[in-house]
Amino acid sequence: MQHIEQYQKSFLTYLEDFTTDKEPNNLYQPINYILKLGGKRLRPVLTLMTSEVFGGNAKEAMDAALSVEVFHNFSLVHDDIMDDAPLRRGKATVHEKWDLNTGILSGDAMLILAYQLFENYEPSTFQALAKLFSKTALEVCEGQQYDIDFETRDDVTIPEYLKMIEYKTAVLVGAAMKMGAIVAKASNENQDAIYDFGRYLGIAFQLQDDYLDAFGNPETFGKQVGGDILEHKKTYLYLKTLELGSEMEKGNLIDFMNSETLSGEAKVKQVKTVFETSGAAKATQIAVKDYTNKAFEVLNALNISEDKKQLLRLFGEQLMNRNV
Repeated sequence: MQHIEQYQKSFLTYLEDFTTDKEPNNLYQPINYILKLGGKRLRPVLTLMTSEVFGGNAKEAMDAALSVEVFHNFSLVHDDIMDDAPLRRGKATVHEKWDLNTGILSGDAMLILAYQLFENYEPSTFQALAKLFSKTALEVCEGQQYDIDFETRDDVTIPEYLKMIEYKTAVLVGAAMKMGAIVAKASNENQDAIYDFGRYLGIAFQLQDDYLDAFGNPETFGKQVGGDILEHKKTYLYLKTLELGSEMEKGNLIDFMNSETLSGEAKVKQVKTVFETSGAAKATQIAVKDYTNKAFEVLNALNISEDKKQLLRLFGEQLMNRNV
Protein backbone atom coordinates (compact mmCIF):
# COMPACT_ATOMS: atom_id res chain seq x y z
CA MET A 1 0.00 0.00 0.00
CA GLN A 2 1.22 3.50 -0.86
CA HIS A 3 0.71 6.79 0.93
CA ILE A 4 -2.01 9.11 -0.37
CA GLU A 5 0.63 11.54 -1.69
CA GLN A 6 2.14 8.75 -3.81
CA TYR A 7 -1.25 7.90 -5.31
CA GLN A 8 -1.79 11.59 -6.09
CA LYS A 9 1.63 11.88 -7.71
CA SER A 10 1.23 8.82 -9.95
CA PHE A 11 -2.30 9.88 -10.89
CA LEU A 12 -1.17 13.40 -11.84
CA THR A 13 1.53 11.92 -14.10
CA TYR A 14 -1.13 9.80 -15.83
CA LEU A 15 -3.43 12.82 -16.11
CA GLU A 16 -0.61 14.81 -17.71
CA ASP A 17 -0.35 12.22 -20.49
CA PHE A 18 -4.13 12.31 -20.98
CA THR A 19 -4.39 16.10 -21.32
CA THR A 20 -2.44 16.48 -24.55
CA ASP A 21 -3.26 19.01 -27.26
CA LYS A 22 -5.80 17.72 -29.77
CA GLU A 23 -7.89 19.19 -32.56
CA PRO A 24 -10.19 21.05 -32.56
CA ASN A 25 -8.44 23.24 -30.01
CA ASN A 26 -11.59 24.94 -28.80
CA LEU A 27 -13.08 21.61 -27.77
CA TYR A 28 -10.05 20.08 -26.03
CA GLN A 29 -8.35 23.15 -24.54
CA PRO A 30 -11.24 23.78 -22.09
CA ILE A 31 -11.18 20.09 -21.10
CA ASN A 32 -7.45 20.20 -20.38
CA TYR A 33 -7.89 23.52 -18.57
CA ILE A 34 -10.50 22.24 -16.08
CA LEU A 35 -8.64 18.95 -15.54
CA LYS A 36 -5.44 20.82 -14.68
CA LEU A 37 -7.10 23.35 -12.34
CA GLY A 38 -6.11 21.29 -9.33
CA GLY A 39 -8.28 20.10 -6.47
CA LYS A 40 -7.68 17.33 -3.96
CA ARG A 41 -8.09 14.47 -6.52
CA LEU A 42 -9.92 12.67 -3.71
CA ARG A 43 -12.00 10.39 -5.93
CA PRO A 44 -9.28 8.98 -8.21
CA VAL A 45 -7.00 8.44 -5.20
CA LEU A 46 -9.80 6.39 -3.61
CA THR A 47 -10.08 4.24 -6.76
CA LEU A 48 -6.34 3.52 -6.77
CA MET A 49 -6.18 2.92 -3.02
CA THR A 50 -9.20 0.59 -3.02
CA SER A 51 -7.76 -1.46 -5.85
CA GLU A 52 -4.67 -2.17 -3.76
CA VAL A 53 -6.74 -2.79 -0.60
CA PHE A 54 -8.29 -5.74 -2.46
CA GLY A 55 -4.97 -7.04 -3.77
CA GLY A 56 -5.06 -5.34 -7.16
CA ASN A 57 -2.55 -3.09 -8.86
CA ALA A 58 -2.99 0.69 -8.76
CA LYS A 59 -1.60 0.95 -12.30
CA GLU A 60 -4.39 -1.28 -13.62
CA ALA A 61 -6.99 0.93 -11.88
CA MET A 62 -5.60 4.13 -13.44
CA ASP A 63 -8.13 4.33 -16.32
CA ALA A 64 -11.05 3.81 -13.92
CA ALA A 65 -9.61 6.49 -11.63
CA LEU A 66 -9.21 8.87 -14.57
CA SER A 67 -12.79 8.19 -15.67
CA VAL A 68 -14.08 9.19 -12.21
CA GLU A 69 -12.03 12.41 -12.28
CA VAL A 70 -13.09 13.32 -15.84
CA PHE A 71 -16.75 12.73 -14.94
CA HIS A 72 -16.44 14.76 -11.72
CA ASN A 73 -14.95 17.70 -13.64
CA PHE A 74 -17.58 17.39 -16.39
CA SER A 75 -20.24 17.84 -13.69
CA LEU A 76 -18.39 20.92 -12.39
CA VAL A 77 -18.30 22.53 -15.86
CA HIS A 78 -22.07 22.13 -16.23
CA ASP A 79 -22.79 23.05 -12.57
CA ASP A 80 -20.84 26.28 -13.05
CA ILE A 81 -22.98 27.10 -16.11
CA MET A 82 -26.19 26.47 -14.13
CA ASP A 83 -24.94 28.57 -11.20
CA ASP A 84 -23.49 31.24 -13.49
CA ALA A 85 -20.34 30.91 -11.37
CA PRO A 86 -17.41 33.15 -12.38
CA LEU A 87 -14.70 31.23 -10.49
CA ARG A 88 -13.69 27.62 -9.91
CA ARG A 89 -10.73 26.96 -7.58
CA GLY A 90 -9.87 30.66 -7.79
CA LYS A 91 -9.66 30.69 -11.61
CA ALA A 92 -12.16 31.63 -14.34
CA THR A 93 -14.76 28.94 -15.03
CA VAL A 94 -14.78 27.33 -18.49
CA HIS A 95 -17.88 29.19 -19.74
CA GLU A 96 -16.39 32.50 -18.53
CA LYS A 97 -12.94 31.91 -20.04
CA TRP A 98 -14.43 30.72 -23.36
CA ASP A 99 -18.21 30.99 -23.76
CA LEU A 100 -21.45 29.20 -22.88
CA ASN A 101 -21.58 27.00 -25.99
CA THR A 102 -17.97 25.88 -25.48
CA GLY A 103 -18.74 25.00 -21.85
CA ILE A 104 -21.72 22.87 -22.87
CA LEU A 105 -19.94 21.08 -25.73
CA SER A 106 -16.66 20.48 -23.89
CA GLY A 107 -18.65 19.14 -20.94
CA ASP A 108 -20.52 16.75 -23.26
CA ALA A 109 -17.20 15.54 -24.69
CA MET A 110 -15.87 14.92 -21.16
CA LEU A 111 -18.79 12.65 -20.36
CA ILE A 112 -18.03 10.60 -23.50
CA LEU A 113 -14.31 10.49 -22.70
CA ALA A 114 -15.13 9.21 -19.20
CA TYR A 115 -17.05 6.28 -20.71
CA GLN A 116 -14.38 5.64 -23.33
CA LEU A 117 -11.73 4.96 -20.68
CA PHE A 118 -13.54 1.75 -19.67
CA GLU A 119 -12.78 0.31 -23.12
CA ASN A 120 -9.23 -0.39 -21.90
CA TYR A 121 -10.56 -3.23 -19.68
CA GLU A 122 -11.53 -6.78 -20.59
CA PRO A 123 -15.27 -7.30 -21.32
CA SER A 124 -16.58 -8.43 -17.90
CA THR A 125 -14.72 -5.61 -16.07
CA PHE A 126 -15.83 -3.12 -18.73
CA GLN A 127 -19.46 -4.16 -18.28
CA ALA A 128 -19.34 -3.92 -14.46
CA LEU A 129 -17.65 -0.49 -14.57
CA ALA A 130 -20.01 0.89 -17.23
CA LYS A 131 -23.10 -0.36 -15.38
CA LEU A 132 -21.98 1.28 -12.11
CA PHE A 133 -20.97 4.45 -13.93
CA SER A 134 -24.37 4.82 -15.69
CA LYS A 135 -26.27 4.36 -12.42
CA THR A 136 -24.02 6.85 -10.61
CA ALA A 137 -24.06 9.47 -13.38
CA LEU A 138 -27.87 9.44 -13.43
CA GLU A 139 -28.04 9.75 -9.63
CA VAL A 140 -25.67 12.75 -9.73
CA CYS A 141 -28.07 14.40 -12.22
CA GLU A 142 -31.00 13.61 -9.94
CA GLY A 143 -29.13 15.10 -6.98
CA GLN A 144 -28.42 18.26 -8.96
CA GLN A 145 -32.12 18.57 -9.85
CA TYR A 146 -33.14 18.17 -6.19
CA ASP A 147 -30.65 20.92 -5.32
CA ILE A 148 -32.18 23.23 -7.96
CA ASP A 149 -35.72 22.41 -6.76
CA PHE A 150 -34.81 23.23 -3.14
CA GLU A 151 -33.89 26.81 -4.12
CA THR A 152 -37.56 27.67 -4.62
CA ARG A 153 -39.03 25.51 -1.82
CA ASP A 154 -39.60 26.54 1.80
CA ASP A 155 -40.61 23.08 3.01
CA VAL A 156 -37.38 21.09 2.45
CA THR A 157 -37.00 18.36 5.08
CA ILE A 158 -33.75 17.00 6.51
CA PRO A 159 -34.31 13.50 4.99
CA GLU A 160 -34.80 15.18 1.58
CA TYR A 161 -31.61 17.19 2.07
CA LEU A 162 -29.65 14.08 3.04
CA LYS A 163 -30.95 12.29 -0.07
CA MET A 164 -29.88 15.25 -2.21
CA ILE A 165 -26.29 15.28 -0.90
CA GLU A 166 -26.13 11.48 -1.13
CA TYR A 167 -26.99 11.63 -4.83
CA LYS A 168 -25.13 14.80 -5.72
CA THR A 169 -21.89 14.02 -3.86
CA ALA A 170 -21.74 10.75 -1.94
CA VAL A 171 -22.64 8.18 -4.64
CA LEU A 172 -19.62 9.25 -6.70
CA VAL A 173 -17.32 8.69 -3.71
CA GLY A 174 -18.88 5.24 -3.25
CA ALA A 175 -18.58 4.49 -6.97
CA ALA A 176 -14.92 5.60 -7.05
CA MET A 177 -14.12 3.03 -4.36
CA LYS A 178 -16.26 0.28 -5.89
CA MET A 179 -14.51 0.78 -9.25
CA GLY A 180 -11.18 0.06 -7.58
CA ALA A 181 -12.71 -3.11 -6.12
CA ILE A 182 -14.12 -4.14 -9.53
CA VAL A 183 -10.73 -3.75 -11.22
CA ALA A 184 -9.12 -5.79 -8.41
CA LYS A 185 -11.78 -8.50 -8.95
CA ALA A 186 -12.95 -8.34 -5.33
CA SER A 187 -15.99 -10.40 -4.31
CA ASN A 188 -19.45 -8.90 -4.85
CA GLU A 189 -19.88 -8.65 -1.07
CA ASN A 190 -16.66 -6.65 -0.73
CA GLN A 191 -17.61 -4.46 -3.70
CA ASP A 192 -20.97 -3.58 -2.13
CA ALA A 193 -19.48 -3.00 1.32
CA ILE A 194 -16.74 -0.66 0.07
CA TYR A 195 -19.39 1.25 -1.93
CA ASP A 196 -21.37 1.81 1.29
CA PHE A 197 -18.18 2.82 3.10
CA GLY A 198 -17.52 5.48 0.46
CA ARG A 199 -21.15 6.59 0.35
CA TYR A 200 -21.31 7.19 4.11
CA LEU A 201 -17.96 8.99 4.02
CA GLY A 202 -19.27 11.12 1.14
CA ILE A 203 -22.28 12.23 3.18
CA ALA A 204 -20.00 13.01 6.15
CA PHE A 205 -17.70 14.94 3.79
CA GLN A 206 -20.58 17.11 2.48
CA LEU A 207 -21.99 17.77 5.97
CA GLN A 208 -18.49 18.78 7.05
CA ASP A 209 -18.38 21.08 4.01
CA ASP A 210 -21.66 22.71 5.15
CA TYR A 211 -20.15 23.26 8.58
CA LEU A 212 -16.82 24.59 7.29
CA ASP A 213 -18.59 26.97 4.90
CA ALA A 214 -19.90 28.80 7.96
CA PHE A 215 -17.28 28.08 10.61
CA GLY A 216 -14.10 27.23 8.68
CA ASN A 217 -10.87 29.22 8.70
CA PRO A 218 -10.90 31.54 5.66
CA GLU A 219 -7.14 31.03 5.22
CA THR A 220 -7.40 27.24 4.89
CA PHE A 221 -10.95 26.63 3.61
CA GLY A 222 -10.17 27.85 0.09
CA LYS A 223 -13.62 29.32 -0.46
CA GLN A 224 -15.42 32.37 0.87
CA VAL A 225 -16.55 31.57 4.41
CA GLY A 226 -20.29 32.21 4.69
CA GLY A 227 -20.86 31.72 0.97
CA ASP A 228 -23.82 29.39 1.56
CA ILE A 229 -25.44 31.99 3.83
CA LEU A 230 -25.03 34.77 1.27
CA GLU A 231 -26.50 32.48 -1.42
CA HIS A 232 -29.48 31.62 0.82
CA LYS A 233 -28.67 27.90 0.62
CA LYS A 234 -30.82 25.55 2.70
CA THR A 235 -27.89 23.63 4.15
CA TYR A 236 -27.99 21.10 6.99
CA LEU A 237 -27.16 23.96 9.41
CA TYR A 238 -30.12 25.98 8.13
CA LEU A 239 -32.60 23.08 8.24
CA LYS A 240 -31.39 21.94 11.67
CA THR A 241 -31.94 25.47 13.03
CA LEU A 242 -35.54 25.33 11.82
CA GLU A 243 -35.91 21.95 13.56
CA LEU A 244 -34.16 22.72 16.86
CA GLY A 245 -34.45 26.50 17.25
CA SER A 246 -36.94 28.45 19.37
CA GLU A 247 -39.68 30.39 17.55
CA MET A 248 -37.54 33.51 18.02
CA GLU A 249 -34.41 31.85 16.61
CA LYS A 250 -36.31 30.48 13.62
CA GLY A 251 -37.84 33.90 12.95
CA ASN A 252 -34.44 35.58 13.26
CA LEU A 253 -32.83 33.09 10.88
CA ILE A 254 -35.39 33.74 8.15
CA ASP A 255 -35.24 37.53 8.74
CA PHE A 256 -31.43 37.63 8.63
CA MET A 257 -31.21 35.42 5.54
CA ASN A 258 -33.75 37.54 3.66
CA SER A 259 -32.51 40.92 4.91
CA GLU A 260 -31.61 43.46 2.25
CA THR A 261 -30.29 46.02 4.76
CA LEU A 262 -27.65 43.88 6.50
CA SER A 263 -24.21 43.96 4.89
CA GLY A 264 -22.80 40.62 3.76
CA GLU A 265 -20.41 40.41 6.70
CA ALA A 266 -23.11 41.33 9.23
CA LYS A 267 -25.54 38.82 7.72
CA VAL A 268 -22.99 35.99 7.98
CA LYS A 269 -22.18 36.93 11.58
CA GLN A 270 -25.84 37.09 12.69
CA VAL A 271 -26.81 33.82 10.96
CA LYS A 272 -23.79 32.00 12.41
CA THR A 273 -24.84 33.14 15.90
CA VAL A 274 -28.31 31.61 15.37
CA PHE A 275 -26.70 28.40 14.07
CA GLU A 276 -24.77 28.18 17.34
CA THR A 277 -27.45 29.22 19.86
CA SER A 278 -30.06 26.90 18.31
CA GLY A 279 -27.76 23.90 18.65
CA ALA A 280 -27.63 23.40 14.85
CA ALA A 281 -23.85 23.87 14.68
CA LYS A 282 -23.29 21.19 17.31
CA ALA A 283 -25.89 18.89 15.68
CA THR A 284 -24.07 19.19 12.33
CA GLN A 285 -20.76 18.16 13.91
CA ILE A 286 -22.51 15.19 15.54
CA ALA A 287 -24.02 14.18 12.15
CA VAL A 288 -20.54 14.27 10.57
CA LYS A 289 -19.32 11.94 13.30
CA ASP A 290 -22.37 9.66 13.00
CA TYR A 291 -21.94 9.15 9.24
CA THR A 292 -18.20 8.61 9.65
CA ASN A 293 -18.95 5.96 12.29
CA LYS A 294 -21.49 4.33 9.93
CA ALA A 295 -18.69 4.07 7.38
CA PHE A 296 -16.41 2.49 9.99
CA GLU A 297 -19.09 -0.06 10.92
CA VAL A 298 -19.13 -1.21 7.27
CA LEU A 299 -15.41 -2.03 7.56
CA ASN A 300 -16.28 -4.88 9.93
CA ALA A 301 -18.05 -6.65 7.05
CA LEU A 302 -15.04 -6.40 4.75
CA ASN A 303 -13.02 -9.54 4.17
CA ILE A 304 -9.59 -7.86 4.27
CA SER A 305 -6.69 -7.74 6.72
CA GLU A 306 -6.86 -5.60 9.85
CA ASP A 307 -4.01 -3.31 8.71
CA LYS A 308 -5.93 -2.49 5.51
CA LYS A 309 -9.07 -1.75 7.52
CA GLN A 310 -6.96 0.54 9.69
CA LEU A 311 -5.70 2.37 6.61
CA LEU A 312 -9.30 3.02 5.47
CA ARG A 313 -10.25 4.06 9.02
CA LEU A 314 -7.34 6.51 9.11
CA PHE A 315 -8.43 7.99 5.79
CA GLY A 316 -11.96 8.49 7.16
CA GLU A 317 -10.64 10.17 10.29
CA GLN A 318 -8.52 12.55 8.22
CA LEU A 319 -11.61 13.50 6.21
CA MET A 320 -13.66 14.07 9.37
CA ASN A 321 -11.01 16.24 11.01
CA ARG A 322 -10.12 18.32 7.97
CA ASN A 323 -10.33 22.12 7.95
CA VAL A 324 -10.23 22.59 4.18
